[in-house]
Amino acid sequence: MAQIKITLTKSPIGRKPEQRKTLVALGLSKINSSVVKEDNAAIRGMVNRVAHLVAVEEG
Repeated sequence: MAQIKITLTKSPIGRKPEQRKTLVALGLSKINSSVVKEDNAAIRGMVNRVAHLVAVEEG
């Protein structure tokens, strides 16, 4: 499977609780923290919900 690198670029402070929970589920807590996840539909859906807060790199 392909992998994607997800980096938190903006603060979740003041965001909706659903968005903050999505970031926690992805494993992102601090700004500029990164995680590498498998590229599948579930992860892509989570990234789409918080796309304005994260940066995504292929590979």
